[in-house]
Amino acid sequence: MTSATAPSGALRLGLIGSPNCGKTTLFNALTGLRARVGNYPGVTVERREGLVEAAGRRIEVVDLPGIYGLEPVSPDEEVVSRLLAGEVDGIAPPDALLVVADACALERSLLLVAQVMALGRPTCLVLTMVDELAARGGRIDVPRLEDALGIPVLSVVGHRGLGLDAVRARIGSPEAWPSPAVPPPQGAAERAGWADSIYSHIVEQRAGRHRATEAVDRVVLHPVWGSLLFAAVMVTFFQAIFAWAAPAMEAIDGAVGAFGETLRGALAPGLFRDFLVDGVIAGVGSVVIFLPQIILLFALLSTLENFGYMARAAFLIDRVMGRIGLEGRSFVALLSSYACAIPGIMATRGIPSPKNRLVTILVSPLMTCSARLPVYTLLIAAFVPATTVGPLGVQGLVLLSLYLLGTVSALLAAAVLKRWVVGEASLPFYMELPPYRVPTVRLVAWQVWDRAWAFLRRAGTIILLVSMVLWVLLTFPRSEPPAGASEGEAARHALEHSIAGRIGHGIEPAIAPLGFDWKIGVGLVASLAAREVIVSTLAQIYAATDEDASLREAIRADVDPRTGEPVFDAATVASLLVFFVFALQCMSTLAVMRRETASWRWPAFAFGYLLVLAWGASFVTYRVVSLVSPSGGA
Repeated sequence: MTSATAPSGALRLGLIGSPNCGKTTLFNALTGLRARVGNYPGVTVERREGLVEAAGRRIEVVDLPGIYGLEPVSPDEEVVSRLLAGEVDGIAPPDALLVVADACALERSLLLVAQVMALGRPTCLVLTMVDELAARGGRIDVPRLEDALGIPVLSVVGHRGLGLDAVRARIGSPEAWPSPAVPPPQGAAERAGWADSIYSHIVEQRAGRHRATEAVDRVVLHPVWGSLLFAAVMVTFFQAIFAWAAPAMEAIDGAVGAFGETLRGALAPGLFRDFLVDGVIAGVGSVVIFLPQIILLFALLSTLENFGYMARAAFLIDRVMGRIGLEGRSFVALLSSYACAIPGIMATRGIPSPKNRLVTILVSPLMTCSARLPVYTLLIAAFVPATTVGPLGVQGLVLLSLYLLGTVSALLAAAVLKRWVVGEASLPFYMELPPYRVPTVRLVAWQVWDRAWAFLRRAGTIILLVSMVLWVLLTFPRSEPPAGASEGEAARHALEHSIAGRIGHGIEPAIAPLGFDWKIGVGLVASLAAREVIVSTLAQIYAATDEDASLREAIRADVDPRTGEPVFDAATVASLLVFFVFALQCMSTLAVMRRETASWRWPAFAFGYLLVLAWGASFVTYRVVSLVSPSGGA
């Protein structure tokens, strides 16, 4: 194969290192906001590239996927190996390499350093976490390490920006980097002996044990106490999502409503005013009000992850994963799906077993992603009383139960699919447990902003577009109401005879056993684009029939004109919540599944089996709750 050259004569610098070594932190610090993300051609492995100016030169920095060695056992490692060999069409291999290593785990990283140095390209070693090494009493003789390796060695504290100027100065002239006079040995045993020799030569004092981490881990990793702590953390987590976000949500809800009413009063009556107020403002605004919960969700997740707790949670859950035939790598991917199934599915690239990877992809949509949060929050806030059981809020407990239902269902589905799809043994799972670190506010803020901005982009693109299309479908064709009809009856008549209304009535026989009427049916169809679209759909429907009520008040007050019973009774609300636990209502997820599996067969299978699960579970839920609460009151 042939490889392309770097565009415009830019120097290409590859960042290579093991996972969690601080490589991406260094990449972000060097490139700032000038990074771009894409995929390597012909494969699904993600690549990140950015530009930096150094020593008067334009340098293209490539953040290579995290690897433990150049002998590939996973798709990520295979792509890195092929890229460095110049075997990826259209992508130029790096002209020079920056090996990033955690100073606290340098002994293990030297094995990768030896493999990289054998490639014969200009190579520089960057040590991260040097502040932590010093805090633990460890000292490395960097000049002696530089002499022993024969390549430049630099030290940085990436999240604080320390040492970055020295890195920028050095990467501007890689052709001047010294090369080792004698390359390191490449046999398995010989490399290990070389690494031990180098390490013993340059360590002035080994880092002491992280006594605080060890003391905490005796509790956190304990089979019983650790599991109880995990349960307590999760309960607190979901209590906080409801309690802490409520004031900001109410403020945004009031601002959106006031803005809509201002427009309604300022514009002349007509289709354009209705389009802006009932279509755009009601549709997009009904989703944007959940931004505080999205921010809080990711702030808590980011803090726990950067603190080092989520790695411990993966270690605890690995015992459960082993019983269903999967491994900790699968849990790491499923954990990513709590944010969104798309990065969760992409995270399966680090799973060496193709069949284990496929099973993980097929169950990832069952993990409760952030797109479900607006749906859950709307229904829970509207119909679950804001009371407490002891110190715990009922609303938070209901939200936690939905997350647990999705997680347990994912594990059970994985067990069934593992037995049906594969019969192979899982590979051993290794995970480095980092010492507990207090994350910087800047790091957490950057990660939260990244996710919040993604949510706002989604609201400003997919949800906006769907809201505009839905308004048209809910408005046309225009139909005359019956003579003598009240304003509310006229609005309902217009909705029922619109294109969307006819679609809702068309699928009503299939969803009526679940307790859903045609309006919910319209929301279910629209939410195929994105789960949270059902909120904006219902907001448009109820804005057209009751301009003065908020969406929460409108769905509580809605009654079936044929029976006089509430449309959203206890059984219907429970059924709808359960439906959203299981149904795969996200076209973007299906598209990523197709890309990752190189076939529409598995996305179609996932959509089908999850739809069957959703219908069946909702049907059972509706019948059971109807028996328990025969009056139907929520």
